[in-house]
Amino acid sequence: MMFRYACVATLLWGVCASAQDSAPSIDTAAQNINEAVFRGHVRFLADDLLEGRGPGSRGDAITQLYLSAQFQALGLQPAAADGTWFQPVPLVGVKTEAPAEIQFKSGDQSVTVQSGTDFMSTIGSPKTKASITDAELVFIGYGIQAPEYDWDDFKDVDLTGKILVVMNNDPSDDPELFAGRRRLYYGRWDYKYESAARQGAAGAIIIHTTPSAGYPWQVIQTSWAGEEFELRDAGGPRMELKAWATEDAARKIVACGGQDLDALRAAAETRDFRPVPLGVTLSVDLAAKVRTQDSANILARLPGSDPELADEHVIFMAHHDHLGMSAERDINGDNIYNGAVDNASGTAALLAIAKACVELNPRPARSVLFAAVAAEEQGLLGSKYFAADPPIPPGKLAAVINIDSTNVLGRTHDVNVIGKGKSSLDVHVEAVATSQGRVVTPDHFPDRGYYYRSDQFSLAKIGVPGVYLHSGINVVGKPDGWGKAQLDDWVEKVYHQPSDEYRDDWNLSGTIEDTRLLFEVGIRVANDAEMPFWNPGDEFEAARKEAIRQSASNQD
Repeated sequence: MMFRYACVATLLWGVCASAQDSAPSIDTAAQNINEAVFRGHVRFLADDLLEGRGPGSRGDAITQLYLSAQFQALGLQPAAADGTWFQPVPLVGVKTEAPAEIQFKSGDQSVTVQSGTDFMSTIGSPKTKASITDAELVFIGYGIQAPEYDWDDFKDVDLTGKILVVMNNDPSDDPELFAGRRRLYYGRWDYKYESAARQGAAGAIIIHTTPSAGYPWQVIQTSWAGEEFELRDAGGPRMELKAWATEDAARKIVACGGQDLDALRAAAETRDFRPVPLGVTLSVDLAAKVRTQDSANILARLPGSDPELADEHVIFMAHHDHLGMSAERDINGDNIYNGAVDNASGTAALLAIAKACVELNPRPARSVLFAAVAAEEQGLLGSKYFAADPPIPPGKLAAVINIDSTNVLGRTHDVNVIGKGKSSLDVHVEAVATSQGRVVTPDHFPDRGYYYRSDQFSLAKIGVPGVYLHSGINVVGKPDGWGKAQLDDWVEKVYHQPSDEYRDDWNLSGTIEDTRLLFEVGIRVANDAEMPFWNPGDEFEAARKEAIRQSASNQD
């Protein structure tokens, strides 16, 4: 009898061992991240049928259904708080109707700027009308208040009711200030508007230059010409006007009051700078159409296999939205912003990673959360809402792997990590990159502030470390400088343009390699005994410690 049990046990052990031996390894599971899977998803998500996936549109609804159906077909669990796939993101949309011309006055002098051509304006809060009468313009330099750098551009000057003229970016001449050439959140346009509103200003005009923005004026034209969304019932101070001006238009406006733009900007490079009244006033009436509309984050979960770690989650994230449709057609007769690279490609990578994850046996120790988030192009609104109302406590979120646009140029020798040096996640990226025979590089364009321009930033603010890649520039088989030239050309001609469409001639070998790297990094984090952490002194370290402290307190 004991012999029979021993034989059965041996047989069962053999079956189990055989099953374990045949269970997909990470390398085997990664084969599910392939060109056929990727192209299939992108071709659908970037099709004209989806009308550019604008928030609240029919294409947005189709996208949500497609993503939730794909997650369901993979056998994942719905992960929204209500037990569904959908975390509603409540939005309000404002479509501003600006006058064709806007006039600035100084005594008997005046200067007129053309809406769209050299000036873009939108109502600063969700209402149908905004009026500004004889509001004085004040130049405020970079519009930054940063106590840690002993920097205050406002100097307690009363700016209530003024129109603030502000430079984009942040000071970069001194490596000891604002991280030198690396742009911080202080240099972002959304910070500029938030900062101006806190001063009680009636409006703010950001001076656009291609170097300070990281993209040409046409991106402002396309990004700000349509319906602007914000989270419904968002709090905080508001302004009547949010605007952009070209450098030439700004130069004419300040000259109308007898000022020199270059001299003003030079003065703003020091701590001693004080706001400068320009002697110019603005009167303008704006009208808008306002509507409330929901989009949604699509959330799916793969439960972890370790009872001790399964309540902790690694997040794979990508935004599923783009800019929708324009009322005007381009020179090719196209008015659909398909967003193929930005970010149908990242969403396709997310789905491919999900397919690879479900093939793993055993499952990762920690749970894996897949988040296709909404309204990123409107100011990271989907991830911002997720961070404000996370389905998992922030202290239980181990890391976020964010995918926003992928490399369609081909394999690269370099892995370009945005935010390299900020957290312990670099160790995992370095290890996987080394196994691929590649070299990890920091942000190739630190002055563009990419870390604060995509969804991992929303999670960082609640303490969650993240990995975010941009395309490498050292393309295999291409001469030095070719990759950078291609990316610069893409920003100039394709970024936020109707030309961002699916193409059969993409070289997706780099996309596949980068996506497999992110998959393996996520699984390494999910199986690591230790939670990732921000490096000492990082700007988000305190938020991480507080999130973990709160999670520990809730368990006591």
